[in-house]
Amino acid sequence: MKIRYKSARSFIALVLIIATISGFAVNLYKIQIRDNEYYIKQNNTVDTYIVPIEAARGEIVDRNGNSLVTNRQGNSIILNAVYFPPSKDNKKRNEIIYNLIRLFEASKEEYAHNLPLKFNRSGEIQFTDDEQAITTMKSADMLNLQPYATAQNCYDAVIEKYGIEGYDKETALKIGNVRYELTRLLFSYENPVTIADDVSDETVARIKEDKATYLGADVQVVAYREYVDSTIAPHILGTVRKINAEEYEEKKEDGYNITDQIGESGIEQAMEEELRGTPGELTITVDKDGNITEEVTKKPVQGNTVVLTIDRDLQVLAQNKLKEICDKVDASSSAGAVVVEDCNSGEILTAASYPSYDLNDYYKKYKQLSSDSRNPLWSRFALGTYAPGSTFKPVTACAALESGIINSQTTYVCEGKKEFFGQPFQCLNGNAHGTENVRTALRDSCNMFFYNCALDIGIDRVDEYATAFGLGQKTGIEIVEASGNLSSPENRENAGGIWRIGDTMLTAIGMSDNLFTPLQLANYCSTIANGGTRYEVHLVKSVIQKSSGVVNEKSTVVADTLELSKNTLDNVHQGMRMVATSGGPYLIFNQLDTDVACKTGTSEVVVNGIKRNNGFLITYAPYKNPEIAVSSVVELAGSGSETAEITSQIIDYWYQNNTDAKTNQKTGTLL
Repeated sequence: MKIRYKSARSFIALVLIIATISGFAVNLYKIQIRDNEYYIKQNNTVDTYIVPIEAARGEIVDRNGNSLVTNRQGNSIILNAVYFPPSKDNKKRNEIIYNLIRLFEASKEEYAHNLPLKFNRSGEIQFTDDEQAITTMKSADMLNLQPYATAQNCYDAVIEKYGIEGYDKETALKIGNVRYELTRLLFSYENPVTIADDVSDETVARIKEDKATYLGADVQVVAYREYVDSTIAPHILGTVRKINAEEYEEKKEDGYNITDQIGESGIEQAMEEELRGTPGELTITVDKDGNITEEVTKKPVQGNTVVLTIDRDLQVLAQNKLKEICDKVDASSSAGAVVVEDCNSGEILTAASYPSYDLNDYYKKYKQLSSDSRNPLWSRFALGTYAPGSTFKPVTACAALESGIINSQTTYVCEGKKEFFGQPFQCLNGNAHGTENVRTALRDSCNMFFYNCALDIGIDRVDEYATAFGLGQKTGIEIVEASGNLSSPENRENAGGIWRIGDTMLTAIGMSDNLFTPLQLANYCSTIANGGTRYEVHLVKSVIQKSSGVVNEKSTVVADTLELSKNTLDNVHQGMRMVATSGGPYLIFNQLDTDVACKTGTSEVVVNGIKRNNGFLITYAPYKNPEIAVSSVVELAGSGSETAEITSQIIDYWYQNNTDAKTNQKTGTLL
């Protein structure tokens, strides 16, 4: 038995030895033969880095395929951490940056300057006026200073943090700006940082020819936003800028990099997801001997094309005419807006605001533009809220007719002035219109008629119809807009005020607390024109996918439907037609080949202690089978009739000069 035991133990040991040797043999085969190249590569590679390649943004075109925003190629100068001296070598880093600064200044190139410090004329360091940038600079991630730290404290911290001793104070601050930019934008192997944008070919050549002097600096071909005409529709198109720290924290999970561009306003912001391209990838490998190889492992894909509803030529005409009229009214103070909407879809064909600005100058002149008392950056068609005056009267007419309080034959006598509840009320300038029905009251804009209607139907009924027409609420347009305010007891009480019966009367003629945007007025006019269907307003017609060419059309959305009777519509339409044929603007509209219907309005404002009027006009055309609605406001115009010249030219262009308006190609065939 003892001999058998020893024999079994020896056999097991032999089996284990054979199994072990076999295992080593198999692994040796895998390493030396089957996976030889893989292990050689792993042995030689020290590190692999993935660097994002910025993708060009998508283009923006008008409804006919005319380019509005495109891209052009330019050169930016980046610092690449793979080639740049390590962070512990401050002396070498500062020397290279100093060489670059001298090159930039000699070539008159702009370079990174986001450190909120500057020297005054006395040579003392002080903060800039950017409070947010100052807070960021003092934060734990940057200089790690207390909130009460002075400008000198911050400057000293910059010099110490980046080892910029040995340079004069002006040069040290310039170097500090670039070093701070690297910190601010998380400079690393995976994240090169741009220190100069859109540089000249000469600067590019100097850097490429002398890599030792500018070690770590490289040239990156970048797509810059370019405008076919940078004055066309700036409030619609909007602007693009570098992403800020807060936005980066919110969007980094969506693939955004700290150095990315992002839409700041307008369509650029609203359609960011579509316009932003898909970044590519550059793979950088560094082997054990320090050899560096770069390979584009994923090509960037440009963003999608956004097709707008606006007509470029109509937009230009509206902008030019609006400027002309505003300057004629008061070249130093007047301003205005005009909106053209497709009555049967909610598409905005034109939206202009004056004063305006040039997109190419936006960042260069931002301080000047933002401090301009006439607010050229303010989109008056979307953000400007105005008391609409008598343009509101069709709402009251609809409410009274639908309620059965009045009919086609109902009349009130206007004596120009009358006391209600002991308070005097009057028509414009106290004019007596005599016996008025709803149609003539719209034509003559008779306050007395609509005062009586309001007293009979009450404020709740007036507000019910105003709400259904979309007044005092957002239109649904893609860009930022104001909601305005609908005059009502509830809104007054919420603001801490008291509602009186006189407010009901004033609301009925577009006064009291009513404040609406030109967009809302155009949409309301469209709803009257088409018989009661209120569409959601939109600026985007379609999106063309860059990768496939597929066209995704924007669907028409009905926001509300007013069940207006034929009798109500006939009376309101006829009244508005009478305004165009025998009311204030008839001398202008009678010259058109296209029949129109309209309603004028004025609202009183006080400028420098002097009472003046803003002028309003809502119009639709053609009178039969309406297709477009136009709202216009000219501040300080005196009357709504003075805005008729703008509307007249828009309608004349659309139906006479724009001969292909009804035969435009479909979007997908234009691009």
